[in-house]
Amino acid sequence: MTEPEPSDAAPADADGIKPLPGAAAFLGMGLSAAVCVAIGVGLGLWADSAWHTAPALLVVGLLLGLAAATLGVVGQIRKYL
Repeated sequence: MTEPEPSDAAPADADGIKPLPGAAAFLGMGLSAAVCVAIGVGLGLWADSAWHTAPALLVVGLLLGLAAATLGVVGQIRKYL
């Protein structure tokens, strides 16, 4: 029989959730929030230039990006609560 290889990862608790890995988790949350907002703004700018509706679709894209970022970060945080 072979022995299992040691793991550097922290052990999971009874629910199978690993503890918050510190700065890496917060960096991931911030990065995902920034990407969501950037995509929303980018799509809003593109739609405004395509349909000449400035700044209406930029605002819509910003709001959708912020909503997606909020849902993503809340989902990531809920794993550790």
